[in-house]
Amino acid sequence: MRIEEMSIPGAFLITPDQLSDERGAFYEALRCDMLERAVGVPFQPQQINYSVSKRHTLRGIHSVSIPPGQAKFVTCVRGALRDIVVDLRIGSPAFGRHQVTELDAVSGRSVYVPEGVGHGFLALTDDACICYVVSSTYVPGTQIDINPLDPDLDLPWDCPQEPLISEKDAKASSLAEALASGTLPDLHDCRTSDAARTALVRAPSERQ
Repeated sequence: MRIEEMSIPGAFLITPDQLSDERGAFYEALRCDMLERAVGVPFQPQQINYSVSKRHTLRGIHSVSIPPGQAKFVTCVRGALRDIVVDLRIGSPAFGRHQVTELDAVSGRSVYVPEGVGHGFLALTDDACICYVVSSTYVPGTQIDINPLDPDLDLPWDCPQEPLISEKDAKASSLAEALASGTLPDLHDCRTSDAARTALVRAPSERQ
């Protein structure tokens, strides 16, 4: 697989090398050892979530506060979607910037979303299914929600009609409001969380 860093520091695009023949195809979707070498911190899956959406459904922008923090490995396993990551880390040189990736089940491409970076997507097909492999389990009250239609972010959803969006996302804070309220993570806190996660998974001999 090919692992390439995106314009958002710490976010990566993963493109599998597929082995195809008359029967179909085989590919490795996730290699934690290769991902760790590229990202620089370990990724240990703790929970797997699936979200199924109708065409033109818009979900996001979502992140998780630190602590507990949550990194995500996001894959479209059915249909297609427009995936967008937004840097929400105060102090990041890319704060407020975004990157768009088209994800679909045929290509098998995935996006690694580091702690502190927001994520959202627009379903481009009916019955689109996205898989989230995440580094921490769900903790009520820790989610950070940013309005995906925040005019200051001006995210290029390019939806041909009014998107289908939840009431929670429609009423979410703008980036400026979230910044003013003190709910956004600091880049230093994200790095500290990464360092703690790395120390936690090291072998006992490496910690001595």
